[in-house]
Amino acid sequence: MATTKLTGKELRQLGYPEGKVIGTAMKVLEAHFKGKSKKHKLELLQRVLENPAFYQKHESLGPVAKGLIIKTEHNKMLELNASRIPYQTYGAEGIEQGAVHQMEVAMKLPVTHSGALMADAHQGYGLPIGGVLATKNAVIPYGVGVDIGCRMCMTIYDLPPLFQYDAVSDFKQMLEDNTRFGNATFRRPMDHEVLENKSFGEINILKSLKDRAYSQIGSSGGGNHFVEFGVAELLSDENDLKLPKGKYLAVLSHSGSRGLGANIARHYTKLAMDKCKLPSEAKHLAWLDLDTEDGQEYWIAMNLAGDYASACHHQIYERMAKALGEQPLALVENHHNFAWKEQDADGEEIIVHRKGATPAGKGVLGIIPGSMTAPGFIVRGKGEQASINSASHGAGRVMSRTRAKQSLSRDEVRKHLKKAGVTVIGSGLDEAPQAYKDIHQVMKQQVDLVDVLGTFTPKVVRMCGGNEFAQRD
Repeated sequence: MATTKLTGKELRQLGYPEGKVIGTAMKVLEAHFKGKSKKHKLELLQRVLENPAFYQKHESLGPVAKGLIIKTEHNKMLELNASRIPYQTYGAEGIEQGAVHQMEVAMKLPVTHSGALMADAHQGYGLPIGGVLATKNAVIPYGVGVDIGCRMCMTIYDLPPLFQYDAVSDFKQMLEDNTRFGNATFRRPMDHEVLENKSFGEINILKSLKDRAYSQIGSSGGGNHFVEFGVAELLSDENDLKLPKGKYLAVLSHSGSRGLGANIARHYTKLAMDKCKLPSEAKHLAWLDLDTEDGQEYWIAMNLAGDYASACHHQIYERMAKALGEQPLALVENHHNFAWKEQDADGEEIIVHRKGATPAGKGVLGIIPGSMTAPGFIVRGKGEQASINSASHGAGRVMSRTRAKQSLSRDEVRKHLKKAGVTVIGSGLDEAPQAYKDIHQVMKQQVDLVDVLGTFTPKVVRMCGGNEFAQRD
C-alpha cells in the first residue's frame, strides 16, 4: 500500500521555506488529515502557501499559515530611511571618515531617535567607537558592543603618591600578585553575589556561561585593558568626592565583562541579524524589539554582564586594599558599551546606546583616561542634551593596532616611557602611547559636556602580555 505521508523534501519542492514551518505543516497533516491522499494534502498546502492570510484563523491550518507569515516577514529586507537624522559631532577634525560613515548609516535606521559622535571616535563594527545612538523601543547588540559594560574604576587612598625605585618595585609586585589578564585567571576565584543572579538559571545562553563567569571573576581582559598605580590630584576642595584638594595615591582599572559579555553579544547579535534583515552596510546595526522575548532576554543578560564587570573591578580593589593595608577614601566608576533607558527632552523613553562613550548627565561623576603616559581626568557631567548626556570614554585611537605595530619600534616606545617616568608590565606596540590621540585636545573639544575635578597620572601600569617594554640597563 502506497504511503500518504509527505516528506520535508516534498514540502520544499512545493515552495515551503526551510525551517520550523515545515515541521509545523507535517504535524498538522498527521493530526488532522491522516488517511487523506498525497494529492489532497499537496493541494491543501499549496492553497495555504499561496494565501496564508486567508488561513490564519483556520481551525487546523492556522499554525501553518502563521508560520508562513512569520517566515516571510522574517526574511523581508528592511529599508533604511532615505535621509539621516541630524546629529552633533565633537572634534570632527580628528575623526576618521570610516567612523563618520558608520554614524551616518546609524542615523538612517527606522528605529533611530537621535545620536551624537564623541571626540575620541574611531571606526568599529556597526556603531563606531565613540558613537551614541538613541532608539525607540529597540536595542542593538552591536550598538552596545562585544565587551558589555566595560568600565573605568578608580580608588583613592590616604597614602602619599611616592614612586621612587623601591616603591615602584613594591607596586609592580602588588600588580603581579593581585591582577590577571587575558586567559590567565586566579587559581581560587573569590565568590560574589552576582554569580547567584537567578538569570543564570532562567536564560539558556546564561546557563552555559556561569562556570566560565566564575572562573574569570576578578580578572581583566586583553587589548587595552589595564590596572595601574598613579597619582590622583584633586584641583579644588569642591570636588564631589568630599576630599581636600591635593595629591593622593590611586589605582585605576579598565576592563569589562570577559567571556560572559562576549558570548552574550555574539549570541544576541546573531539573533538580531537573523531576524532583522538590513542592507549590507547596516547589517551590524540589526536590532531586537524590546517587546519581544529575545529583546527582553538580551536586556536582562546585558544588565547581568554589566553587574559582572563591576564585580570584577570591585574584587580587584578588595585585593589591592588588602595588599596596601589601607581602605580607599573614595571610589569613582563609570561604564561604556551599554544601553540605558532614559528620557528625551519631551519626557519620552529612549534607549541610549553608548559604545565607547560614557554617561555625562548633570552631576554624574566619571573618569576619562588618556594613555600610559598621558593623564586621565576625573569629571562631572553637565547634562548636555546635544550629546545625549554623554562624553568620550578616553583619548581614542589615532593609529589602528596594525599601523601601530608596523610604524613603531620597541626602543622608541621604551624611550617614551622612560622620559615620562612610567613603568609598564605587559602590553605591546598596539597599545603604545603614540597610538592614541592627544587627550588634552579631546578634553578641549568637550568642555561643554564635562567639568574637570581632577587628574590621574599613571606611574606603574599592568596590561596583558609579556614584559615587552622592560627598561634595559
